[in-house]
This record gives sequence, structure tokens and C-alpha cells, in this order.
Amino acid sequence: MASDELKPKLKAMIVERLFLNVAPEDIKDDESLMDTYNIDSVALFEVVVGLEEDFGVSMEDDEFSLDLFENVNSVAEFVEKKLAGGD
Repeated sequence: MASDELKPKLKAMIVERLFLNVAPEDIKDDESLMDTYNIDSVALFEVVVGLEEDFGVSMEDDEFSLDLFENVNSVAEFVEKKLAGGD
């Protein structure tokens, strides 16, 4: 899946799963998700579940990093790598 297709889907999943009061298209690719939308550890877990359920991407314990969830770009990069068969 190309990045330009993936990012809108990621944004929609994040808004839906975290019940954010923002339109998915209003989330900037490089803005801090945690700082801008006050995403905490419980919300991050919900995003991880969303990645598994919506994109078929599983995350191993040693892959988890807060930096991974810094912004839509970093999440998309992780998903693209996993979908391509990368570790």
C-alpha cells in the first residue's frame, strides 16, 4: 500500500478508535499525536490494536517505541515496513 493511500486510512483509524473530535484530514502528517491530541498509553494500546485489526500488522514487544507513534509519518513508515515483510 502506497503512503498516499495509507496515511488517510491511518488517520481515519486513529480518529475512530480514539474518539477524537477532529476530521481525519485535519491531522497533519508530521504533527505530534501525543502532544496535539493528548494520546496516553491506553490510547496507544488502542492504536496498536487498530493496526493489527485494520491493517493486519502485528507488533512485537521489542518493536514498541513511543517514537513510533510520534506522528502519522512514523506510524505509516512502520506499517509499510511490516507490510513489505520487514522486521
